[in-house]
Amino acid sequence: MRKIYLDKNLQFVFGVTLMAVLGVSSIIPALPDLITGLQFTPAKIGLVISVFTLPGVLFAPVVGIMADRVGRKAILIPSLFVFGGFGCACFFAQNIEQLLVLRFLQGMGAAPLGVIYGTMIGDMYQGRERGQAMGYNASVLAMGTAGFPALGGVLALLGWNYPFLLPLLAIPLGVAIIFNMDAPEPKSTGSLKDYMADALRQMKTRQVLSLFATTLLTFIILYGPIVTYLPLLLDTRYGASPASIGMIFLVASGFSGIASFQLGKLAERFGQRALLAAASVFYGLSMVLMPHAPGMWHVIVPVIFFGLAQGLNIPTIMTMLTSIAPMEQRGAFMAANGLLLRLAQTIAPIFMGMIYALFGMDAVFYGGVVCAFAILLLALLGVKNIKA
Repeated sequence: MRKIYLDKNLQFVFGVTLMAVLGVSSIIPALPDLITGLQFTPAKIGLVISVFTLPGVLFAPVVGIMADRVGRKAILIPSLFVFGGFGCACFFAQNIEQLLVLRFLQGMGAAPLGVIYGTMIGDMYQGRERGQAMGYNASVLAMGTAGFPALGGVLALLGWNYPFLLPLLAIPLGVAIIFNMDAPEPKSTGSLKDYMADALRQMKTRQVLSLFATTLLTFIILYGPIVTYLPLLLDTRYGASPASIGMIFLVASGFSGIASFQLGKLAERFGQRALLAAASVFYGLSMVLMPHAPGMWHVIVPVIFFGLAQGLNIPTIMTMLTSIAPMEQRGAFMAANGLLLRLAQTIAPIFMGMIYALFGMDAVFYGGVVCAFAILLLALLGVKNIKA
């Protein structure tokens, strides 16, 4: 069997995937210092993430439709340039108001990236190779979510704003894609009305709706308890430095990468339904154990559980959705999934901030337990395995 991870086009997709996660993961260790540097409050720190993800909620449907109708690269390349330019501009923000405006503009560039990379993998591969490619891409995503917090933690030692230099990497990537990427593009046929009707009809199945709901719950867990409040838990209870926080996230992403790299084999042996159910159990264990760890390094065990859940869950959802959707509507499917993903990224920090303000840190993680249980119910009652 060919080594598809050596495919030039897939390697460009890997680069897009890294940019898609850089906008949040690289600043995670800097959040406690940002609170001090810009005189923000823990209950409101989620706004730095929410304003970045809000454009994805607003524009994801349009992005998916345009990707299907005018092509993937026509949307991808300008998005990389916008993401990189405004992301770097955040470095120069003098107050929280400026930072939030620049983060929103950066988010406009980031919004299409998460839609495009999954769509393009679905375009390039079929059957078992599609699952393998999604698994490899999820491993790259895990490396990014591991490496960027570690790198961001080191840069944050120089100042809260230094991690915002990293988005500049998107600009040379965009230039390289212009001249060297030759992935397949959809052939737009028929009217926009017919296109929309076909896409909506295929989305209204229990299987697809269950996968969409799983995405929403997954990213509520990720961007509520984990991304926004785990750094604060480590900082306030254990006095963890930004570099130490980055190392904790490195462990989670490392195990996520291990699980996702084996996704093709695991799905073939156990089926996608079992993988989603197993992920929900790992999520629940991580949420229960994290706030009760007696010391900072005791958090590693529940962090490993969380990493395994991510590695099993996210690429499985992406593989199933791209397998169900035909190429001509695949962008719309991924945009709908991306809309829910961005919605979760946007509301989770704010919602969990309200829980934090009312009930304290532990309640934030108990909210994650509820989401994990809901994912288990969806896997058992709403999902059926898809054969390669």
